[in-house]
Amino acid sequence: MRGLGWAIGMALGGLFACGGGKGSAPLPPQTVSVSLSPSGASLWTGGTQAFTATVTGTPNTAVTWSVVEASGGTINTAGLYTAPSVPGSFHVKATSVADATQSAQAPITVAIQPPAGACNGAALGPGASLQGFIPFPSDNAWNRDISGDPVDPNSAAIIAFIGAGTGLHPDFGAGLYNGSPIGIPYTVVASSSQAKVPVAFAAYGNESDPGPMPLPASAPVEGGNASTGDRHVLVMDRDTCVLYELYRAFLQTDGSWTADAASTWDLKTNTLRPYGWTSADAAGLPILPGLARYDEVAAGAITHALRFTVPTSRRAYVLPATHWASSNTSTSAPPMGLRVRLKASVDISTYPAQARVVLAALKRYGLILADNGSAWYISGAPDDRWDNAQLATLNRIKGSDLEVVQMGTVYTSDPTGSAPAIATFTATPSTLAIGGSAALSWSSTNATRFFITPEQGWVTSSSATVRPTTTTTYTLQAEGPYGRVTRTVQVVVTP
Repeated sequence: MRGLGWAIGMALGGLFACGGGKGSAPLPPQTVSVSLSPSGASLWTGGTQAFTATVTGTPNTAVTWSVVEASGGTINTAGLYTAPSVPGSFHVKATSVADATQSAQAPITVAIQPPAGACNGAALGPGASLQGFIPFPSDNAWNRDISGDPVDPNSAAIIAFIGAGTGLHPDFGAGLYNGSPIGIPYTVVASSSQAKVPVAFAAYGNESDPGPMPLPASAPVEGGNASTGDRHVLVMDRDTCVLYELYRAFLQTDGSWTADAASTWDLKTNTLRPYGWTSADAAGLPILPGLARYDEVAAGAITHALRFTVPTSRRAYVLPATHWASSNTSTSAPPMGLRVRLKASVDISTYPAQARVVLAALKRYGLILADNGSAWYISGAPDDRWDNAQLATLNRIKGSDLEVVQMGTVYTSDPTGSAPAIATFTATPSTLAIGGSAALSWSSTNATRFFITPEQGWVTSSSATVRPTTTTTYTLQAEGPYGRVTRTVQVVVTP
């Protein structure tokens, strides 16, 4: 009886607990919130950006879209924003239909659309399209049409030395080879949003341009992060139209980089490295301007020379190269900077589209020797849109189908001239409080490029503003065709 009574009591108690008294307290109403993706955007005038609104705290996830500023563009019911025809800073807004007091905003910066082919019109990110921009002026050696130039008298001997029966090889393509992307990667940044970081040198610091440089931690490394090869890192800053290139580059845990060599290129000028200097490439040349890029081929034309390698080069160079990487003095060996072109008589009409664009460029702009490597290897950037089968047909073109363009002066020793000099280098004021700034100014002769370390890196004028947080010694490096010179000045920061 005891067991039965206990069971009945428990049942009745449970019944009374559920049905009698005040029962459980009701759940509080959920708070409605709205968030936007992306959280902001930068667009050219007339550009578009799709936004997505996420609403929580209510089954009704609908929103109404608006632009906060009256002249800030338009946004449709699906969240597609269209920028106005004038630049400015604006905001898009999504308001919850379930609770009109809840909304979210995303800031938008609208800049004037650059003209077609402008440096600052390049897209951003790894392997980004340059949107028609061609590095360096139109009269630069890389961009010069050499289809009508005379053939060098020693052409046959040089072609035979490299390999008359060896076919061209595209050293770029889609996918992976031995676990690594095929080609030399690059990335495009905007220094207005990409911080400059220090670069330390492990080998050729005496022929390198100092940092800091706007190098993102995500910059792709040739061969991948685990590569033991050349490990080139190429970064183009579209804001200043400056190219930064590193050889044997390694990212450090603090976001800085180390490299064996680094070079900085003003893509708006024809300025070369000092005579005798290397770069991130053995010949003292830039790398990015000589790569075959997919965006060019997709547009139907490569309008510049391409970079290539040979097994053995000569202890000599021709401009635009400024450095040799050989002890071979044979006149049949090709000097760095040598230019070859595809003979006009070679029929390229039967080649597939991607290969045909490359071959057309070889007829008009040719190849420039940039490094020691395999015979007739043509450099390009990796891209999964390449058709490797089409590119492989380039091997049908043999060395005998090429000819050396007349070289001009062959430098077997570095030319000499007036070295750069710094007459003055001052800081105004030379002592300041924390939070203050100082103007560095200088005068010089025979210099074409200037660098200030730390904090600044490459500078374009004869002055710069610095904001040290502690007492700092600044070094000015002035470079010219015949070398470089440095000078220092100290800025004292008081508590």
